[in-house]
Amino acid sequence: MQLKGSARIIGAGCSGPLLAAMLASRGLGVQLHERRADPRAGARDAGRTINMALAARGLRALEVAGLRERIEDLLVPMRGRMVHAPDGALTFLPYGRLPGEFIWSVSRGDMNERLLSAAEDCGAELRFSERCVGIDFAHGEIALEDAQGASLRAPFSPARPLFAADGARSGVRQAMQDAGLTALREETLSHGYKELRIPPAAGGGYLMEREALHIWPRGSYMLIALPNTDGSFTATLFVERHGPGVSFDTLLERGAVEALFARDFADAAALIPDLAAQFLAHPPGSMGTQYVSQWHHPAGALLLGDAAHAIVPFHGQGMNCAFEDCAVLAGMVGEAPDWNTLFAGFTVRRQPDTAAIARMALENYEEMRSTVRDPRFQLQKALSLELERRHPTRFIPRYSMVSFHAEIPYSVAEWRGAIQQRILEAALQDRAGLADIDYAAVDARIHAELAPLRGPGT
Repeated sequence: MQLKGSARIIGAGCSGPLLAAMLASRGLGVQLHERRADPRAGARDAGRTINMALAARGLRALEVAGLRERIEDLLVPMRGRMVHAPDGALTFLPYGRLPGEFIWSVSRGDMNERLLSAAEDCGAELRFSERCVGIDFAHGEIALEDAQGASLRAPFSPARPLFAADGARSGVRQAMQDAGLTALREETLSHGYKELRIPPAAGGGYLMEREALHIWPRGSYMLIALPNTDGSFTATLFVERHGPGVSFDTLLERGAVEALFARDFADAAALIPDLAAQFLAHPPGSMGTQYVSQWHHPAGALLLGDAAHAIVPFHGQGMNCAFEDCAVLAGMVGEAPDWNTLFAGFTVRRQPDTAAIARMALENYEEMRSTVRDPRFQLQKALSLELERRHPTRFIPRYSMVSFHAEIPYSVAEWRGAIQQRILEAALQDRAGLADIDYAAVDARIHAELAPLRGPGT
């Protein structure tokens, strides 16, 4: 049965417009409400953003919506991590084994504007400067406030559902919490971040390797940089928010900022002429993981994306996971007899996977800022790629399952990754290099413990 009628979406970040385009193209009337003014009219949000990474799951969602071609020119490939040692030495670690296994850097603002236009072209009505200030679930009404402070009311119901794509500070979720309809547990990371811009080369082009995610791992903190289409890089420093060591508490003056970068990130500092001015002008951002107990309400409301499961950015999967939400939900529209049945099924289907990527994102932070420097880690990475070559349907590195295999659920990637990690550690115990591996024993264990993965790309 194909669900008909109309829907409202709160939030026009990136997932809201994508969902609007998907639902409108399936014949639903869609109204999209956004608290900001239209960014396409010169009102782009100047708030803090971490550059976004687009991977297979996000690309598949865009392809499902027929929108990949509309954003193709915004993408810069990142084929692996370029690790910057304190002495300036560079080590390139490819993300995957195959030529097409890489992720893409993309501007959040540019992506947002393209998706807004796509939603409009698909027939969705975009309503800007309308902030959600409350939800009356008993009477099925959304309370909105426009830029002049005037109050507006918008109806919703189980037949005309409400989708909350309004991010980690979701007003719809807050209304559900206030009504006792859901509970939020938030774990704020002790680290925060600040963004810096590395400009293009004087004659155009890039000052560092273009097709890489650059990373300066320094143990308890790190700097990363992602390429932009104009030749610049968006660099992000992650350090503790508070404390006597390297933290934002101790980086309040020009001298402290310049001393830190001169000591730990000298090659990056040389590329940023206004380093201290940029740093001191930007307030630090915070990050955390959110666990929301209930995503839907029988009055006809559903949370998705960051409103339902915000995660830290260290696996580059926040946007990809939200886009996957949209694709999964749109695919279920033809399967369910009514919206509430769809919402309940969507929640059951997605919660194990979003919980899995939340855990893996936290684990990946330790890897990025510290473990990636360890020669044993690099040896383990090389072995995992070799084992994938030998057993391409059984052994796929966890990072590859997450980033390059959209057909493998996050939860499956997590538990298979744990098995593979044990195999890697046992294979490398007391071994100096790949030539010392007992491959016959490793092959036998892989066949005993890992069934073949089936599906596209495996």
